[in-house]
Amino acid sequence: DWSQAVLAEHLNVSRQTVNAIEKGRYDPSLPLAFKIARLFGQSIEDIFEDEA
Repeated sequence: DWSQAVLAEHLNVSRQTVNAIEKGRYDPSLPLAFKIARLFGQSIEDIFEDEA
């Protein structure tokens, strides 16, 4: 398990940004979404659900 602070450091964003993404209050930019997916070795579709 990674802390929000460690994840934020790897993504070069604030811990608050990671928290907002986790809670669904913020949709990351496409480049940030790709960074998150690569970091976890997953596809964007596996990490982010389309709520439309």
